[in-house]
Amino acid sequence: MGNWWRTKAGQWGSKGILAAVLATGVLQLPAETAEAAGTSMDQIRVGLFLDLGSTYKSTTPVVTLSSGQSWSAGVSASSGAPALVSFGANETAKFSVDGFRVKVLATSDAKTAADAYKKLNATADKPVIFAASTGAGTVYQVYTGMYASLQAANDAAARTAKTAAGQLNGQTPVVTGGNHLSAGTYASEAEAAAAAQQIQAVGADAFVAVQPGGDGGGRYAVWVGEAADVSGLAAVRSAVSAKLPAATLSEVDASQPALIIRSDAGSSPGSTAAVKHIVVSGTNAKGWITSSGDQLKVAERSGRTYRGGMEISMVNGQLALVNELPFEQYLYAVVGGEVPSSWPEESLKAQAVAARSYAAFQISSSNNKFKVADVVDTTLSQVYNGVASEAPSVIGAVDATEGEVLLQNGNVVEAVFSSNAGGASADPTEVWNSGGAAFGTVESKEDVAAQNGAKTWYHVLLSNGITGYVREDNVKELGTATAAGLAKVTVTAKNTNVRPLPLIQSNVEPAAQMNPGDTAVVLEQVKESGTYDWVRGPYTSAELVATLKGKTSTAAPSTISTLEVTKRGPSGRAIQIKANGQILDVKYPDMFRSALNGLPSTLFDIVPTGSYTVLSANGTTTKVSGTSDTSVISASGTSSIAGKGTIVMNGDSKARRIEAGEAFLFVGRGNGHGLGLSQWGAKGMADAGYGYQDILKHYYQNVTIVKE
Repeated sequence: MGNWWRTKAGQWGSKGILAAVLATGVLQLPAETAEAAGTSMDQIRVGLFLDLGSTYKSTTPVVTLSSGQSWSAGVSASSGAPALVSFGANETAKFSVDGFRVKVLATSDAKTAADAYKKLNATADKPVIFAASTGAGTVYQVYTGMYASLQAANDAAARTAKTAAGQLNGQTPVVTGGNHLSAGTYASEAEAAAAAQQIQAVGADAFVAVQPGGDGGGRYAVWVGEAADVSGLAAVRSAVSAKLPAATLSEVDASQPALIIRSDAGSSPGSTAAVKHIVVSGTNAKGWITSSGDQLKVAERSGRTYRGGMEISMVNGQLALVNELPFEQYLYAVVGGEVPSSWPEESLKAQAVAARSYAAFQISSSNNKFKVADVVDTTLSQVYNGVASEAPSVIGAVDATEGEVLLQNGNVVEAVFSSNAGGASADPTEVWNSGGAAFGTVESKEDVAAQNGAKTWYHVLLSNGITGYVREDNVKELGTATAAGLAKVTVTAKNTNVRPLPLIQSNVEPAAQMNPGDTAVVLEQVKESGTYDWVRGPYTSAELVATLKGKTSTAAPSTISTLEVTKRGPSGRAIQIKANGQILDVKYPDMFRSALNGLPSTLFDIVPTGSYTVLSANGTTTKVSGTSDTSVISASGTSSIAGKGTIVMNGDSKARRIEAGEAFLFVGRGNGHGLGLSQWGAKGMADAGYGYQDILKHYYQNVTIVKE
């Protein structure tokens, strides 16, 4: 009946989602030690928010920081970054950069500002409300942005005029930017704030700015206006001079770094206390935030706390937030984020050395993929969730291997890794067509450790023709069977869910429900889908056409009637797939994962749900679809059986139901790209008594482990 279930165990391999999705290789360094090679192992820069277009994009217009200890903000300079603005323990402040925004409206009515905020927050034009004191009261200023260009800001101004039309009261949203006038310098922040209040009282925008210098580490100035261009700044000068003819205004040098101190009213002005909002200003300026406790919390990164300091700058017109911290302390969070801290010590050590090697490669790479950062905090580099991922066992593993990296021929290895190789690690030709001699297919039988404790699921056929999966602890075998020998079962609890896949998906509706006394036929028994074994789909032609769009060099067929793996690599991973006989020409083989609706790995078989293949005694094969009938010879003669609803069984006594329409089920092993270290394989090897060096040398070929 054809190999519709799976390839043989020896052909399996896999790749993990927890590894860096980067073209791999080795960094060409001249010496046999990391220190002699010039690899800096002191500090690392991790991008939390960056806009690098197609390379990496994670953006926010404002970041909210706090610390359990006293903390401060300054601007980077050749002489360091002295504190310019100080905060108390547990005090919260917001930060942004001085670029294009839209000032939607200004009002003294808190409810109007809050209503505008609510409407705008439901759109892509995320708002912020600044509170300005005029002496006569508080004015709430609603802004949106950041915007990467003047044109983008102009477009946003038109959109916000429609979104907040009910709150504008005759006002017109205007584009603002980083051009300012100075109304003089002052000895203290309080004096500058009082002077700014006088200017705000005549309807002009004015705020305190602090720059490096002065006896207290900073000098204070009053800045007026926030124009998008030079002509706009001239208009600000004219308007203020007309109302305050005695004011001395000079253009601010845009190249000089400064911190603008504003008041952020939050989303409900008047109901909550305002917090300081620091705007980092100046061409190529870099705000630098540190805590006396060496830990900072970032609200927009799920409230995570990070060691080290934070750098805020503008990249491609958007806020960039980079966490800089000691290299080894970075690994405390990475190892704990990549694998459970409860895993065996030797597997944690292996993960530490692999993660250190990967990061060391990125620091020294001339590629500079992330521009202002060495790595990012997602799986595009390595999982980095801050202090919450740390644990004594993880810290111990990192400290025990301090400075150790993988070298091959004196070169630091970009030691990518994956969650579960599914029985065999990948060859570079199966992933990104690159990687170097440190990588190759090796047996990874210990990956099966991921199945320990996994539940068995019954794939059942209900009397109404619906198929699905029921977990073993809800099933009662009846001891009876069909004429073909397929067992019958019922369930033990009322309204037992029959799942579309052998796993619990709280966001997916069950295929059906069963009650005690209802019977079903068992088509097969499988382990719960996880990082080792998995099932996905079935996906219809329309679903696959949609997910393939833009992923292939040549457009995929508009309707897919056949889909098959036509070539596999050394580990058994799919490296060529044809749809209707046409090659799906993806950029590199691992791209099949995303191109086919987000599969866990490329180590899979494709099972058509609307057809099956019959192998005749003479060696010929015949494809039978759910829309056609087939002839069956039995003791009573030849008869015709409808394709739809037919139950077919392979040589392993695994059965399935033929559906009316063609769809495609993916049955596979492994999780991730499969190149390099398999995290579950490392755990299995550690459980079996292997040391971390043995584990690393199994997954990375011809390497030495060298301490810096």
